Amino acid sequence: MTPLLIISSTLITLALVFYSLGVWSERISRYLKAWHVAAFWAGFTFDVSGTYAMSKLATGPFDLLASHTLTGQIALWLMLAHAIWATYVVRKGSEKARTGFHRYSLIVWLIWLIPYLGGMFMGMAG
Repeated sequence: MTPLLIISSTLITLALVFYSLGVWSERISRYLKAWHVAAFWAGFTFDVSGTYAMSKLATGPFDLLASHTLTGQIALWLMLAHAIWATYVVRKGSEKARTGFHRYSLIVWLIWLIPYLGGMFMGMAG
């Protein structure tokens, strides 16, 4: 196992930990708090960093239409939109927006799991 593979896997796993922590704690409390937003941003940052490190391990050309690449890109853009929107809601949103935000968070998290689990299975398959 190469050092870059260990680093990239660790970063992607930290993305899972932080993003899941933010999403599920928000879901349980049913109220969007500032620390949830910080967890979303941390998860996004770790995911982008891990994705970049993984791209350095890739041997073939970049193919946006490859299923893992496409779902990963969709997930990253959704995570970014989610974190931006959550930041706005915490700073200027209504109480109703803060209490209902968890629905959107859970959907984005479930979509994010598709490339995470896909990458994990691809890695196990070799």
